[in-house]
Amino acid sequence: MARELRVFTGSAHPALGESICRFLGVPVGRAHLARFSDGEVWFQIQDNVRGADVFVIQPTGPPVNENLMELLVMLDAFKRSSASPITAVMPYYGYARQDRKDKPRVPISAKLVADLLSVAGTDRILTMDLHATQIQGFFDIPVDHLFAAPVIMDYVSKLKLPKLTVVSPDAGGVERARAYAKRLEASLAIVDKRRESPNVAEVHHVIGDVEGRTALIVDDIVDTGGTLGKVGQAIKDAGARDVLASCSHAVLSGQAMGIIESSPLSRLIVTDSIPLSEEKKRSPKIVSLTIAELMGKAIRNIHEEASVTSLFV
Repeated sequence: MARELRVFTGSAHPALGESICRFLGVPVGRAHLARFSDGEVWFQIQDNVRGADVFVIQPTGPPVNENLMELLVMLDAFKRSSASPITAVMPYYGYARQDRKDKPRVPISAKLVADLLSVAGTDRILTMDLHATQIQGFFDIPVDHLFAAPVIMDYVSKLKLPKLTVVSPDAGGVERARAYAKRLEASLAIVDKRRESPNVAEVHHVIGDVEGRTALIVDDIVDTGGTLGKVGQAIKDAGARDVLASCSHAVLSGQAMGIIESSPLSRLIVTDSIPLSEEKKRSPKIVSLTIAELMGKAIRNIHEEASVTSLFV
């Protein structure tokens, strides 16, 4: 007998969870999630999940620690309720930027989070656009790593941008930018960026031809917006006629919106892997695309033990 598909969502992004459930044609699982007066997470499953194929949707975006701890508590509850298998659906994987020891005496926090998820009872991870693909190797359980590229490129292709050049904001993002350029039949440029400290970067050179062209900056995460603002200005100064940007994960913390609004960017294309506030949604420069269908197809394929490869790129 086939296992029952059950989908639950935490408080990090219930709207995305509901959209995914609508696509799948299943109800959102019933559960009670609350906080004790001191802030501790309290969670109770209100459906029978014994032997069910459970998917828990919870991006670990801001507030990262709150959402991560909530996910761990939820996973533990499902494990102790005999759900099997349990998949943690994390459209945005918090702590992914701390994936290596690049300075003396620092943690590898992305590995720590992987260990916590495994100990909490996760049998599989479904995520999207990890900051570093090698994070998959931190797990001893299956990781299905999706890409937002099909969603973003479908939108960009419909814009029919003239003389398009795809720009990587740093050397580390060249592979991603090259994939976009190939699919969009565009040229490629790279920005020489040096990061002096977390959230602080300096732009030195634009490598490639952007003069008189439409430039599309392709990145995975936009946090404070500082890098994006400087890269956009450097490309504009190099003679680009129009500058757009896209990212998979719109963290947009601190003064990010102010930087983006005052930058040369005409548009910032993002996904709803992280929920946007109403203020951010109202910005004329922000275009938010949903990943509900992409995530829904992956969940359905995993549940039916079908291939997920077709959804990658």
